[in-house]
Amino acid sequence: MSTTDGQAIQLENDNSLQELELENHENVAEHEHDEEGNSMFGFIVFLISESVIFLSFFAGYIVYKTTTVDWLPPGVEGLEVREPAINTVILVSSSFVIYFAERFLKKDNIWGFRLFWLLTMTMGSYFLYGQAVEWNGLQFGFTSGVFGGMFYLLTGFHGLHVLSGVLLQLTMLIRSFIPGNYENGHYGVDATSLFWHFVDVIWIVLFVLLYLWQ
Repeated sequence: MSTTDGQAIQLENDNSLQELELENHENVAEHEHDEEGNSMFGFIVFLISESVIFLSFFAGYIVYKTTTVDWLPPGVEGLEVREPAINTVILVSSSFVIYFAERFLKKDNIWGFRLFWLLTMTMGSYFLYGQAVEWNGLQFGFTSGVFGGMFYLLTGFHGLHVLSGVLLQLTMLIRSFIPGNYENGHYGVDATSLFWHFVDVIWIVLFVLLYLWQ
């Protein structure tokens, strides 16, 4: 066998190895993409189930409000709207902030992502603080009639979701400091962001039912 023939065989072998490695890489990427798709589908199903729970609460609140004679507890004329409205603006605005955080991550601007992600966490935490202050200043409790029970149930259950969202965001922020963590996909960030939008939409409905419809 001549030197030229040996070089040709070696080159052919190298090309075959490169094609095999490329094919394996594509298969791995496709498999990871399918896993992310399946995970996101499962997460969406979870959010749908959560929506059903909230919708049942909304329906119950509407039924009780329209059928109960003495709706408000004795001595209570209504709910303060100003501070909850400010908290609502902050929480809803955080949906736009987390959107920009996602955009920065997809552009591989990790520090831009961290900054806007942290800002979203701060806005969510402020909302929880504002809700705690409101609860502390209320003149009725959980056992103060149907209204008191429904109010604390709805705002408390939603507040638990806000807290869960902030903790998820904290987890994603910590994971952003792991080298190469987001090179193979952003499922955790995408799912957390979707959950946060869900929480914001739920609060808009609650704000209308509890504070505007009095």
